[in-house]
Amino acid sequence: MESVEQLDMEVMTPLMEEVKGDESSDDDLDKEQQPHGITFTQTLLHLLKGNIGTGLLGLPLALRNAGIVLGPVCLVIMGVVCVHCMHILVTCSHQLSERLKRSTLGYSNTVAVAMEMSSSQCLRKCAPFGRQLVDFFLVLTQLGFCSVYFVFLAENIKQVVEGHSTNTTTVVPMAFNSNSSEGRDDSSPLGEPAVSVTTGLDQRLYILFLLPFLILLSFIRDLRNMATLCAAANLCMAISLVLIFTYILSDVGDPRRLPYVSTWSKFPFFFGTAIFAFEGIGVVLPLENQMRESRRFQQALNIGMAIVIVLYVSLATLGYLHFGDDIKGSITLNLPHDSWSNLLVKVLYSFGVFVSFAVQFFVPAEILVPVVCKRVSEPWKHLADLLTRALLTVLTCVVAVLVPRLDLVISLVGAVSSSALALVFPPLVELVAMPTRPSPLLILKDVSIAGLGFLGFLTGTYVTVGEIIYPDNQGQTRLHDGRNWTTPIAPPP
Repeated sequence: MESVEQLDMEVMTPLMEEVKGDESSDDDLDKEQQPHGITFTQTLLHLLKGNIGTGLLGLPLALRNAGIVLGPVCLVIMGVVCVHCMHILVTCSHQLSERLKRSTLGYSNTVAVAMEMSSSQCLRKCAPFGRQLVDFFLVLTQLGFCSVYFVFLAENIKQVVEGHSTNTTTVVPMAFNSNSSEGRDDSSPLGEPAVSVTTGLDQRLYILFLLPFLILLSFIRDLRNMATLCAAANLCMAISLVLIFTYILSDVGDPRRLPYVSTWSKFPFFFGTAIFAFEGIGVVLPLENQMRESRRFQQALNIGMAIVIVLYVSLATLGYLHFGDDIKGSITLNLPHDSWSNLLVKVLYSFGVFVSFAVQFFVPAEILVPVVCKRVSEPWKHLADLLTRALLTVLTCVVAVLVPRLDLVISLVGAVSSSALALVFPPLVELVAMPTRPSPLLILKDVSIAGLGFLGFLTGTYVTVGEIIYPDNQGQTRLHDGRNWTTPIAPPP
């Protein structure tokens, strides 16, 4: 059990490993004979844990932005490409380790060493920058996850607390909305959907209420102290997913009522959400390095990610079919309050996300806190540690307050940082790390993947930031797309 607890912490620190240049191959541990390594089954479980989170619950909305036919197809293609990039990362790490006679490398060190061994003098000089760039995107991604958690927790807690006692009245969308899932009202102007007026606290207040609890959670320095909570959180999230599938399978809608292909202006939102969901590339190298039979890791990766892709496509398709255009940033927000099981889903998944906050926060804290602490004298190091952790938590809270739309936060984090880690860096590293001149076909393949990631970064960031700044082209307070807002908008004076 202790080794598994240790691995949980190792999995969350994939980009923080130091390259020890004075180590020789004689000192390296033969992973094929590691008696205390993790088994094949444990590797599969950790791959699933590293890829299943809040991004999964946002995939039904992602399909709305792509179409009921185009969405699942693109989701499978993106999954295959992401798995291929994971294989690239593992292969390059092995090749560089063998060429340098060093121990296994982490993600950022793989990038840096590949640049150091390049024939280009410019790339060799920029190797430290390459390591720092990967660390920057890792910090950005993890803090983005934490902002998503703030919004997710606030929305679901608000529904649980206020949902059972909410009094609703039908109004036109020019007024006020709070996660309505009502159908269309022909009496409303322009055929807009009717919405519900809720008399509860603003969601931003729930985000602020969560802040002190998550600050205390961020003070945890050793994840092994949370082993029991993490196990309970994983169980709660698994139960929630079973209940969600049970509910949406009770009434699968007619796919003919949904658009087969959405407009291209919405597709960047799909890309950002989908790439956010494939968040597990950072756990690949630590898992491979810890595996008892490392030669079987490729098999474990293929099986584990195949399960992930099937789960993603299934929940996304069935969720969109069930709720249609009323689907929200998280499928849990669509579950009605008419049964204990639906409330239980929100409570259990919220508990799992709450505990996961400490795990996701661990990486940026361990990267940034030492940088701050080494600049202060010894008596103040502990205080500087706590203040840095608190300020980072406040920063994620501020982002959540400024952008309290779950779909937009997920799309922005996915487009800005997840695309770089999952699609851009691995193929470029493969080109740089090749000891011989790469073939034209390999160059075409890697450039195409990196170009796809970069294009998704540009378009996804552009449309998401535009939606954040100008939620409606007319500058009105009308709900975007009639149903997408997840927080109330005050009516104009």
